[in-house]
Amino acid sequence: MAAADIDPDRHRAVLLALDGVLADTAAVHSAAWKRLFDQYLANREEDQRPFDADDYARYVDDRPRAEGVIDFLRSRGIELPRGTPDDRTGQDTALGLGKLKEHYFRDALAAGGVRVTDGAVELLDALRGRNVRTAVLSASRNCALVLDHANLTDRFDARVDGIVADELGLPGVPDPATRLEAARRLGVAPAEAVAVEGSAAGVEAAERGGFGMVVGVAVGRAPVVVDALRRITVAGAEPGSHPLPEIPDALEHWNEFAARLRAGRPVLLLDFDGTLAPIQDTPDRVRLPWGTRRVLQELSEVCPVAVISGRDLDDVRQRVRVHGLWYGGSHGFEIAGPDDEYFAHPAGEAALPGLDEAQQRLSAELESVPGVLIDRKRFALAVHYRLVHPDSVSHVVSVVHEIGSGLPSLRTAPGRLVAELLPDVDWDKGHALRWLLDHLAVPDPLPLYAGDDFTDEAALRAVRDSGVGVVVRSTEHGDRATWAHYAVEDTHSVSALLGRVASLLRTVGGHP
Repeated sequence: MAAADIDPDRHRAVLLALDGVLADTAAVHSAAWKRLFDQYLANREEDQRPFDADDYARYVDDRPRAEGVIDFLRSRGIELPRGTPDDRTGQDTALGLGKLKEHYFRDALAAGGVRVTDGAVELLDALRGRNVRTAVLSASRNCALVLDHANLTDRFDARVDGIVADELGLPGVPDPATRLEAARRLGVAPAEAVAVEGSAAGVEAAERGGFGMVVGVAVGRAPVVVDALRRITVAGAEPGSHPLPEIPDALEHWNEFAARLRAGRPVLLLDFDGTLAPIQDTPDRVRLPWGTRRVLQELSEVCPVAVISGRDLDDVRQRVRVHGLWYGGSHGFEIAGPDDEYFAHPAGEAALPGLDEAQQRLSAELESVPGVLIDRKRFALAVHYRLVHPDSVSHVVSVVHEIGSGLPSLRTAPGRLVAELLPDVDWDKGHALRWLLDHLAVPDPLPLYAGDDFTDEAALRAVRDSGVGVVVRSTEHGDRATWAHYAVEDTHSVSALLGRVASLLRTVGGHP
């Protein structure tokens, strides 16, 4: 049987459709719709064919009620006005008939209840146990009522249903608007989330929204298909990844930290933005503090030091301005050493035409969005939305994913208030770290990596068993899982920690 595995190290949130995924509401909805439409058509002279299962899937499943009423009746040759929210129940408008359908649905729900899908509770418990946030999705205005009948109300961090969609004017599937709104409410980028869908229209909406993984429960055209919800598992057998709040502070546990460094010859590998230098509103305003630059210079005299950044290689080298260091740009797709060593990943060169096209299309499509910043590096393209109004963030992320998914040479990667397009190859900061360690050929190396973002987790995972990982806490990613051994509060604390490391290494000639 096909299965899907959710990885909490990559997926911070899971969006689950209510109807047909979490609960067996389809029969209740279908019965209510059939009662409404068959009764209505019986009093009309147009096409009186009864409402059936195909009509349910084609016209009303996972769609706003008024849209379903209009489209189904149009299929029978009947044009009905939308009406207004004040229309009375049963009035000859889409909204009036929709209210009558809601009445019939409540009758059926009260009479027969609703069955929770096998594996739903277990999956939700597993997600909560791994600190993965969850949202429930439904086009129905009765979502809260169904959750209450199913005893699932308290198991979600967000709910986007027909009531929310109407209040915000969100279109129904296959438009991704409701899915993107759920991701926004969970505080995650779509690429960081999994969408679990029960209909072809829901799958299409999630794909258009650029979600990191789209799982269809008995939906054949989904990227990942399972025959039942119980086939979805949550990774967690691997030791090492823990919620960020549980990670001990490196400065408070300095003696333990220093003892780890004595296990080999330290090699320092460091992220730049948010780790060595404080985050600013725009990337061009980021500056390396003078004290941190001085510490890096001291460290370079006693051990190998590399700065691996998402920035362009020349950009990060110019901002650090410390001789004797290794520098990695575009998340390690380009690396340069202190003695004119140079490496560029072949996939980076091959992706240049795709990056050029993506840059042109993104510039055109996002030109009218205030606050968006498109930052082109040689082997990467970053779209920053820190200054974008919250109501427009979903649109920005959706455009990035739509353009990226249409260019085979590229993939989308999430970051802190940024969506990036990178060459579509299995290469990240973890691979760059391993390349550096192999190239440096330090006897008995002990890699120490420090970073703050999701893009740093690959490197933190790479040093989990053989070195020391340090993560910088942040408000945006405060409860995520991390592979780091230790944490620090901010970039000032990183500088203080590196200062202690420099003092330790100077006393022992670079080898604790």
